[in-house]
Amino acid sequence: MTEQSKTGRARGGGRGRRRKRPAKRRTAPILISGAAAVLVLGGAGLGYVYFKLDGNLKGVDINAQLGEERPENVDNGSLDILVLGSDSRSGDNGAYGKDEGGARSDTAMVVHVYEGHKKAGVVSIPRDTLVTRPSCTDAQGTAVPGERRVMFNTAYEVGGPACAVKTVESMSGIRMDHYIEVDFTGFKKLIDELGGVEITTTQAIKDDKSHLDLAPGTHTLDGEQSLGLVRTRKSIGDGSDLGRIQLQQAFMKAFIEQVKGVGALTNPTKLYGLADAATKAITPDSELDSVQELMGFAKGLSGIGARNVHMVTLPVEYDPRDPNRVVPLEAKAAQVWKALKSDLPIPASATKDTATGKADGVVQ
Repeated sequence: MTEQSKTGRARGGGRGRRRKRPAKRRTAPILISGAAAVLVLGGAGLGYVYFKLDGNLKGVDINAQLGEERPENVDNGSLDILVLGSDSRSGDNGAYGKDEGGARSDTAMVVHVYEGHKKAGVVSIPRDTLVTRPSCTDAQGTAVPGERRVMFNTAYEVGGPACAVKTVESMSGIRMDHYIEVDFTGFKKLIDELGGVEITTTQAIKDDKSHLDLAPGTHTLDGEQSLGLVRTRKSIGDGSDLGRIQLQQAFMKAFIEQVKGVGALTNPTKLYGLADAATKAITPDSELDSVQELMGFAKGLSGIGARNVHMVTLPVEYDPRDPNRVVPLEAKAAQVWKALKSDLPIPASATKDTATGKADGVVQ
């Protein structure tokens, strides 16, 4: 990754897709995995620890790597953020297996925050989606040729965050304003600091791969169990990545409510622990790699609750040539991207009669 110095460049500016707003009005998507959510809860009371928390954040300069060949910078008051969960097994993540050639984007969500910043739309992109990956340049400046019919998650593997962003922009025609990457181990520690996340399962989940074993009923998941849930695949629905996405979406809605309900304002120690874990859990783009920027970015977060977040999966079907892969349903996918680009709700027709994974309702 290319890491920008935290001096000698303008804060919060850059070549984002929308016009720059005063910091107090820049808002975060719900899915920053708690970092901005936790920080905004504390307000100015975190001033004395800003310096330490800033040291947790290391940004990647997506704009510098991508240059000017990107979708139009549309000014309609909305924001689009690519949120990736990396499956890297480096460092502490080695406990979850070995890299198979390099880290890939195990989870990918395009978060669209609508004008007014009171609601959001989320499009999950299955990692097994076969796409045309555009040519790009990795963090070391090495050219990576484009390729047809490759899995979506290979973009991150061969070219890092910038290549993943370029692939999403090529698919959607929408410029990403920001990028947030979430780490396995950081995610787990954040959930533990939060005190767990309460979910209800409507059937037993026992998965040898993710080591999750839950009976039907209500559970407060700790960090390890939460990570197991969002990684569970083979034991639910049709065993596909699409079913895992349905679990992830249900979990994130529960997580949103948990963060909004945490009593951090009256517990400075808990607040600091959450903020420390959250800022260690993410790698943002270089316009969000300070506590001050995340605070500004998060000011509107409290207005977006789980009920104001509409989550869908990119319309796909199982690939006729390989049932272990999916391919976009082009006309329906175009409906999704057109709606977001126009800052409109995603029409129900866009996701009707598409592959689902058959795990809807397993987690509530």
